[in-house]
Amino acid sequence: MAKIERKYLAHYIDASFGGEAANYTRLGKDLEEFNEELNPDIEVQKNILGEQNVVHNGYEVQSEVDPYYAYTGDPLFEQLALIANERRTGDACLTTKVDVLLSEAGTVLWAYREDCRVIPNSIGGDTSGVQIPFTIYNAGNRVKGTWNTSTKTFTPEEAAS
Repeated sequence: MAKIERKYLAHYIDASFGGEAANYTRLGKDLEEFNEELNPDIEVQKNILGEQNVVHNGYEVQSEVDPYYAYTGDPLFEQLALIANERRTGDACLTTKVDVLLSEAGTVLWAYREDCRVIPNSIGGDTSGVQIPFTIYNAGNRVKGTWNTSTKTFTPEEAAS
């Protein structure tokens, strides 16, 4: 059983932010690390008998994208700059994210799309280039489906059948 290399777990953000056609951009070019922090909502309760009950109420998933460098013509950077410079909030920051696991042969093992809010944390950087790191807050509506890597399109499972 071989260990799966990190490069096969892909994360795409829709840079159209609710546009007519999705424009998915893969995260990772300058990232050494990217994790979805699941932040489980757990309550541990004990009764007078010493018995323990664990209540799992769900997750509050978020991810940090840092650094995120500006590249000329990058549609995601252009949207992030608009959000930051115009101090946009609410639905102006709403888009979708697709998480995909590929096999070494390029076969999609699984794909999930979820609504998310993309919030820039700063804009600036050092001598290495303009940066606009951001946080992704998952917002629900997670659906399983299929992913076409060449066209960067997601099809929900219920629509695929």
